[in-house]
Amino acid sequence: MNIYGRWLVSPWRRSVLAVLAGALPVFAFPAPSLWWFAYVALVPWLLLVRTAPTGRRAAYDGWCGGLGFMLAVHHWLLPSLHVFTVVLAALLGALWAPWGWLVRRFLGGTPRAGRAAAALLVLPSGWLAVELVRSWQGLGGPWGMLGATQWQVAPALRLASVGGVWLLSLLLVAVNVAVALLVAVRAARLPAVAGLLATAAATSAVWVWAPRPDVDGRVRIAVVQPGIVDGPDSGQRRFGLEERLTRALAGQRVDLVVWGESSVGFDLADRPDIAARTAALSRTVGADVLVNVDARRSDRPGIYKSSVLVGPSGPTGARYDKMRLVPFGEYVPARSLLGWATSVGKAAGEDRMRGTAQTVMDVGHGLRVGPLICFESAFPDMSRHLAADGADVLLAQSSTSTFQHSWAPEQHASLAALRAAETGRPMVHATLTGVSAVYGPDGRRVGSWLGTDASTARVYDMPTAHGVTPYVRFGDWPVHAALLVLAAVCVAEGVRVFRTRRSAPAPSAPPARTVRESPARPGR
Repeated sequence: MNIYGRWLVSPWRRSVLAVLAGALPVFAFPAPSLWWFAYVALVPWLLLVRTAPTGRRAAYDGWCGGLGFMLAVHHWLLPSLHVFTVVLAALLGALWAPWGWLVRRFLGGTPRAGRAAAALLVLPSGWLAVELVRSWQGLGGPWGMLGATQWQVAPALRLASVGGVWLLSLLLVAVNVAVALLVAVRAARLPAVAGLLATAAATSAVWVWAPRPDVDGRVRIAVVQPGIVDGPDSGQRRFGLEERLTRALAGQRVDLVVWGESSVGFDLADRPDIAARTAALSRTVGADVLVNVDARRSDRPGIYKSSVLVGPSGPTGARYDKMRLVPFGEYVPARSLLGWATSVGKAAGEDRMRGTAQTVMDVGHGLRVGPLICFESAFPDMSRHLAADGADVLLAQSSTSTFQHSWAPEQHASLAALRAAETGRPMVHATLTGVSAVYGPDGRRVGSWLGTDASTARVYDMPTAHGVTPYVRFGDWPVHAALLVLAAVCVAEGVRVFRTRRSAPAPSAPPARTVRESPARPGR
C-alpha cells in the first residue's frame, strides 16, 4: 500500500487531508491572487471525497474541507477572535457536508457517462447553494466566494455583468469537476471533455453577447486616506490630518471628496465645531465631502456607523446608516449565548445599531452616488439595488486597520471590481488605512491602489456609464437555476429510493415455532 493509501486508512488522517484540500483555494484570492489556480483548486478535495467508503464519511469529508476553506479565507481574524475563529469555521464548514455527500453520489466509483454529465451540473449547483446560505449576513456574509477570485480577469468581469459573482462560482466549480473526472475516471473522460467544451462555448457566447457599459462622461472623485493614527486623542488627530489632506485638493476641480470608514468619531449634531470645519473644507475644495461617522447619535439611542454628506453650508441631510453589521466586529449574535467571545478576542463590547434603508445621494454636479459601508461591498444585492435606484457611482467607505498586515485589505479592495462589473457603474473603495482602490464601469482598475503604507489624498478621473446590465435587470438568476437543479435531484433521489424499496423482495415468513417436548424424567 502506498503512502497515500495508508493515510486514507486512518479516519483522522483522512480528515487532515480534507482540511488541507479545502484550504487550497485561498491562494486564488488576494494577496497571492493566483486567479488561474481557482480552476483546479477544488480537484484534490473532489478526488478525496469521491473515494469515501460511505455517504456519511463523504459528508464528513465535506465538513472538514469546508472547515479548511473557511479557516483559510478568514485566517486574518485569528489575532482578533483567537480560538473563536476555529469555532466559527467549524460551524460554517458544516454547510459543505451535503455537498460532500453529493460528490460521492455523482463521482464515486466508476460513474457512467450520464452520471458524470449530471455531476457537471449538480455539484456546481450544490456549491452555489452553500454560498447562498453562508451569504446571509447573520452567518458572516459572502466573504470568500469562489467567483471573487476572478476580480482582475476581464472576460470573467464581463460574465459577472450577466450573472454576478454567482455565475463565476458556478463555472469555476464546473471546470474543477470536469478536471477531476479527467484525472480519476477514464470512462468519464468523454463527457468531461464535452462539458469543458460546452462551458467554453457558452461562456464565449455570453462574453460576446453581454452588453458593454455605455461610457458617457467623466467624474473626478478624491479619496482621502490618512493612514494609521493611534494613541491618545486619536480621533481629534485623525480629523486634523484628514483636514490637511483635504485642503490640499483645492483647485483640482473635484466633484466629490470621500473619507474612509469611521473617519469622524463624533456626532456632528453634538460637535458643531467639527461640522463647521468640514463645511469649510467643502467650500475650499468646491465639492461636497462624504464623511463616515462612528459615534453615539444625539437624536436616538445607540451607536451608528453612518455616511454623512457635508456641503458648503454644513450637513446636507443626506445620510445612510449601515444596515449589515459585521458579526462579532460590530455586534455579537445571540449575545446572551455567545457573549463569551468578548473575553477571548476583540469582539464588540456594545452592539452597533442598524439602518433601515439604502440611500442614493445627490452630491451636486448632476452626480448621484450610492454609499456602502465596510463589508457591505461584499453583498452583490446591495450594489445592484443602488444601481437600479439611479446611482451613477458606487462608494464603499471602509477600514481594515485591525488587519493591516494581513491579506484582508487586498481581499476587501478587490471586491469592488466585481460590484462595478455587475452593475456597470464605477466604484470607489475608500479606506481609512488602505487599501483604497477605484474601478471603472467594466470592473477594470482606474489608477493605482493606495496601499496600507500610504497617507495621502488622490484624485481619480473616472468614466461614468449608464444602461442596465443583465445582472441588475434579472438579479441572482444563477442561484435560482441552481436551486431548481437541486430540487430536481431531490425528487429523483426520492423516486429512486421509493422504487428500490418497492422492488425489494418481501421478507420470507418466519419459521414456524414448535414446542420442544420435555425429556422424560428418570423413574417415570
